[in-house]
Amino acid sequence: MSSIKDRFKMIMEREKLTAGAFAESIGVAQATISHILGPRNKYPSTEVILRLHQRYNDINLEWLLTGKGEMCNGTEPTASIEEGQFDYPLFAENAENPSNATEHSEKRKEMTLEMAVNTPKEVVKQEIIYKERPPRKITEIRIFFDDNTYETFKPEK
Repeated sequence: MSSIKDRFKMIMEREKLTAGAFAESIGVAQATISHILGPRNKYPSTEVILRLHQRYNDINLEWLLTGKGEMCNGTEPTASIEEGQFDYPLFAENAENPSNATEHSEKRKEMTLEMAVNTPKEVVKQEIIYKERPPRKITEIRIFFDDNTYETFKPEK
């Protein structure tokens, strides 16, 4: 029986994807896939498995989790996105948000908004005061030597 790490590799081989491209295709960080495929055999989180199954919905979930059964459900495999190829046309009708502008325009009502009142902003004045400190004077200098002795020098007054 193969490990989940091996099953992830099999999916990547089938889709002809590198670890980075595979991570991007399922919407996880590349480090996440590196941890799963790495020597420590980190088990993927439920979120990663669900994202993989959502992106590649032809993958048999039982096979992915346990290794039992066939890799594919028997549905047509999800095509991988190659450079320059997209899953959908850019300006396609969206099933979730169809453009029925003519239907709804009759029901819409325009409402005038009250004019915004411009309130003047408060001017904040800040005063900076520079205070001079009295000059500092050297009172003592000590020099330490590597034989654990030192000398002290004091300026003459």
